Amino acid sequence: MTILFNRILFIKIQKLNYLIVPFSQALLILLPQDENSMIIHEGYENLNLEHPFVTVGVFDGVHLGHRALLDHLSSSAEKAGGESAVITFDPHPRLVLSGKTEGLYFLSTLDEKKKLLAESGIDHIIIMNFTMEMGNMEAADFIREILVKKIGVKHLIVGYDNHFGKGKGGDFKKICECAELYDFEVEQVDGVYAPEGIISSSAIRDALLNGWLEDANRWLGYNYSITGKVVEGRKLGRLLGFPTANIKPADIFKLVPANGVYAVEVMLDNRRLPGMLSIGFNPTVNKDRANRSIEVHIFDFDRDLYDHTITAIFRFRLRDELKFESTEQLVGQMKLDKQTAMRLLD
Repeated sequence: MTILFNRILFIKIQKLNYLIVPFSQALLILLPQDENSMIIHEGYENLNLEHPFVTVGVFDGVHLGHRALLDHLSSSAEKAGGESAVITFDPHPRLVLSGKTEGLYFLSTLDEKKKLLAESGIDHIIIMNFTMEMGNMEAADFIREILVKKIGVKHLIVGYDNHFGKGKGGDFKKICECAELYDFEVEQVDGVYAPEGIISSSAIRDALLNGWLEDANRWLGYNYSITGKVVEGRKLGRLLGFPTANIKPADIFKLVPANGVYAVEVMLDNRRLPGMLSIGFNPTVNKDRANRSIEVHIFDFDRDLYDHTITAIFRFRLRDELKFESTEQLVGQMKLDKQTAMRLLD
């Protein structure tokens, strides 16, 4: 995939099949099913990595900017005969440091992040349990005690805006000072630009919350999705001739896009099914503004999906949520929405 922004970047995305099995209390290992298997470590003890090339970050969404950095990390490690490793955190540092959950939403769950990182072709993911103690570590202490002593870093690659350590004190200048002191190489990678500006997780979150789905998907490099369990609803859709499955996201911090109607594809039992999805309060038939719902109508489908886990893949935004004067007007619009969605998804 060649992407033209300020410069030309080649982003290599490898599709991998992998299996996670318990290995020890500190490690999960992906059994090799091809030559590009990836190992997931929970914790940083006893890693024994070979000449590790390392990057550190949250990588929310693993978007095209992240992919450029990860591709550079992987290719650099391969050329040097080393191993590439991504250090990330769970729970998200903002959940620990802020002490507040209101308004905190993320693009990817931990499981989604693992899958996306695996597709980048790296050798290792190291998942650190983020605690208040870790959040209070000075950058120099984090580099010395974890990156140097535990990971054995030989080459550290950071993004254009990467900061870590207490108060984000670990800027590129500080990292370079530590690199000279502890004898490892450090490199900073430029960000990736779209015509609208630099690609970032915060920009993608804002795009989804404002209904700019096509921009968000373009910056992600894939279509945004939500996975969740089908739960009991009011069954109003069935009465209107459009039965829906009500989705409860598997992670309460998963970002739900702006209210409106979307053309989606639904993953169910390894099948990809076309449909349309509504997010909002159903103002035409529901006066209760307290309960926001995610409801998907799968075309030409009438199975009972209660308690099934499904994934809705957001392909196109059709319109805003609207309040109609009557249910007849609502049904008429839903028929038009279905026609539009089927045409777009064809």
